[in-house]
Amino acid sequence: MSIPTPPPAPGGQPTYPAIPAHPTPQAPPAYAAPPSYVQHAPSAMPNGEGKQFVVTWLLSLLLGVFGVDRFYLGKVGTGLLKLLTLGGLGIWWLVDLILILAGAMRDKAGRPLEGYDKTKLVAWIVTGVLVLVGAISGAVGGAGAPDTSISQDGSTEEQPVDAPAEEAPAEDTPVEEAAAEEPAPEEPTAASWANDTFGDFTPIQQSGSGDTVIDLPAGATGGIVMATHQGQRNFAVSVLDANNGSTGELLVNTIGAYSGTTAWGMSVLGDGVKLQVMADGAWTFDIRPMGAAPGLATAGTGDAVFLYDGGPASLAATHAGSRNFVVQEETSEAFNMGLLINEIGQYRGTVPLSAGPSVITVMADGAWTFEVE
Repeated sequence: MSIPTPPPAPGGQPTYPAIPAHPTPQAPPAYAAPPSYVQHAPSAMPNGEGKQFVVTWLLSLLLGVFGVDRFYLGKVGTGLLKLLTLGGLGIWWLVDLILILAGAMRDKAGRPLEGYDKTKLVAWIVTGVLVLVGAISGAVGGAGAPDTSISQDGSTEEQPVDAPAEEAPAEDTPVEEAAAEEPAPEEPTAASWANDTFGDFTPIQQSGSGDTVIDLPAGATGGIVMATHQGQRNFAVSVLDANNGSTGELLVNTIGAYSGTTAWGMSVLGDGVKLQVMADGAWTFDIRPMGAAPGLATAGTGDAVFLYDGGPASLAATHAGSRNFVVQEETSEAFNMGLLINEIGQYRGTVPLSAGPSVITVMADGAWTFEVE
């Protein structure tokens, strides 16, 4: 079969039907991932909220002796230890409070306390005012005690300073000779200073057994407590204020028999008015003014209280016990902690001793020695 030839186009050239052009293949569109598959850069995970400075400061100031501030920061272990020692007899409480006010305290995760820069000035001012008020109230209470040393010295019988000069007797009169032979007034002793500072009162003796509460002498801010215990379990003696709150002073905390001398009134957290006694056996208490304490001894065993009347010196000490050995010096100077020694077990060393008059307390479970150098 033949293909018909198309008629020639005008001009003599044959024409052929146009072949339709094939579409040009196009590249498929780039694949766009659904929005749910788009990856984003990972964002930083939150580290958790830090502890507030104001809350930590208030807990440390008001309840620090019970370790509540450390419980709040998540430090449960040291919080329990602080609770059992009642704030390390007030020393640990003060150290933690200073660390918080200085911005050096951290929570369990090592994060700084939030809001420190905004409220640190207010916290410092409030803390300073409370400490100053406590120191002033203690000084006023001591100054309000009767001043018996002056009358005993006979200084009130001297001639007034503003007496007219012409009234003085002649040089060779017997009156002048008698006045010349009168001894000069003595300087206040450590005992008179202690009674003036902490108050003088009639000694109190009590005996009994088991738990009890003993009222401290009214008007006195401190004194010595000589105690014995014949039980077999825990024997603890702490100081309470007028609201039955703790003043931070734990005088005795031992197990079994006890015989020793301690002192109350060494804390600025409040004025002690009662002794809380926890015991399972018979006990005795002999409460006397601070001026009744003896002079600093060279050797002894267990808890003791002494008076020091010398100048600044060095104190060489030893301890042969196995538990706490704490030596403090109280000079009634503001912001003077007076912690000379705080060790556990055996000890041998030399520490600086401030000038007297002062009260020196010893907490020990074994034999100790002192030498003032």
